[in-house]
Amino acid sequence: MTSSQAAGAEEAREDAEVSTRKKTFTEVQTERSEQAERTVLIKCPQKLNEKKLLQYLSSHGNIKSHFFFENRGIHALIEFSEKNSIDSLQDAVGVPSAAEHHVVPFKSRLFTFTLKNPVSQAAGGTPVHLSPQFHIPVKDLIPKLCHADSISSQMYMLLNEYQLTEENIKLRYLACSLVRDFARAYFPDSTVKPFGSSVNTFGKLGCDVDMFLDFCDTQKHATKMKKGPFEMEYQMKRLPSERLATQKILSVIGDCLDNFGPGCIGIQKILNARCPLVKFSHQATGFQCDLSVSNSIAIKSSELLYIYGCLDPRVRALVFSVRCWARVHGLTNSVPGTWITNFSLTMMVMFFLQRRSPPIIPTLDQLKELADEKDKHVIGGYDCSFVTDLSKIKPTKNTETLDVLLGDFFEYFGNFDFRRNSLNLRKGKEVNKPESSPLYIWNPFEQDLNISKNVNQPQLEKFVAVARESAWILQNEDKTQQTIKKEPWGLAALLIPFGKSNASKTKNRMKGIGSETIRSLLDSLKLNSANSLQKAVGK
Repeated sequence: MTSSQAAGAEEAREDAEVSTRKKTFTEVQTERSEQAERTVLIKCPQKLNEKKLLQYLSSHGNIKSHFFFENRGIHALIEFSEKNSIDSLQDAVGVPSAAEHHVVPFKSRLFTFTLKNPVSQAAGGTPVHLSPQFHIPVKDLIPKLCHADSISSQMYMLLNEYQLTEENIKLRYLACSLVRDFARAYFPDSTVKPFGSSVNTFGKLGCDVDMFLDFCDTQKHATKMKKGPFEMEYQMKRLPSERLATQKILSVIGDCLDNFGPGCIGIQKILNARCPLVKFSHQATGFQCDLSVSNSIAIKSSELLYIYGCLDPRVRALVFSVRCWARVHGLTNSVPGTWITNFSLTMMVMFFLQRRSPPIIPTLDQLKELADEKDKHVIGGYDCSFVTDLSKIKPTKNTETLDVLLGDFFEYFGNFDFRRNSLNLRKGKEVNKPESSPLYIWNPFEQDLNISKNVNQPQLEKFVAVARESAWILQNEDKTQQTIKKEPWGLAALLIPFGKSNASKTKNRMKGIGSETIRSLLDSLKLNSANSLQKAVGK
């Protein structure tokens, strides 16, 4: 066997090894980013012969995968096997006519495909399958859930309807890759990667794309060239602070996208925020995008949630159900405000799962104990170390069903002593609140920050009241009777705003023990809220 054959065999063995275990967060990011670099996006005519389009594109190289979707017209995402196929295609593509408008001569990986002879060329074509890019409305989901045989089945059904599809994930990485093409005009070693809900396994169809501009390759380069009698380094612009550098970089990239980016509209430069960013709409992919400069701790938070989401299938099913429930009842909102955010709600689910007996997921401190040397990260003075290899984490021995977990989640937080206690995911324990915010959830990494500081007392009271009412519904429902009467049951019953599903039934329930408990809870919360600040400070 030659050395090259041996190297190929070793590479194949490593690939096989990776495919049989759950990939690390970094492996997934790298693989997806490489896929995106071999990908183009094509706007197609309404009457399209799919076979002929693929035949034409195949003349430039082997097509590894493709799909079609609707976004103000039909689009095709084409992934080639080799990156140089894109160069071949770009060489054969024409520049649009500038009869009415002058075009900006930036050659991107966005193309428009038209038929020279539409009637004859479209003949024989069948309607293409369109990949969904948005989840179905809750009102259409509820009848589907009613046909399930258990609450667990309902929760997995909701997960399957709402989670990001393989196609949608590819589209998200492509959007980042297209922005990266602009960034590299100024910073050749930079990359643009998604973070947050697009990558942490908890994103739902239709959610925004959070992306960050990363200069890690540039930083790695700074450690080179240390040998020998000479030392050489780049001459670079020096600025008084990292924040100012970030603001200047984002300002320029924002202007570049605004002036030259095909389909980039509604550019907003929000440079004085705690984390400066550029918001814009990417018309070709249909995403609302937020671009920031590398926020290492935010990336570690994405990776931590990725690990939790991969450890046990119940984790994601519970998070998706709780978040959908919260949105239906107005506990969360897409607009920033005093309500609980999806991130805070997700962390509440994680904390709840750490508190089970036995725990379903480990605490952050337990993950830190499993970390080896390559997992050690200190960012801005904060210890962000935890194990990244999922095979090193022992599976849970907890066998509770999702039926039990959903009801217990509502009961747990419906009776949680928010006045005194906070949620600490590092330790998996309720600890005394360090300050008087109504809801206190410790940032897993920046331990001096409360990720739910925005939540006010009325919003917390509303959350507790709806959680208690939901626990009462699950404990007292008669599934057999509801199936006969064709009424929503289980999770489906919780996804109808209380008071709207059946006015008389709700009125009767308001006389029952569940609502009495809620009223007494609200009374106690109101009594306690007046002196909670004094008691918290006195600790």
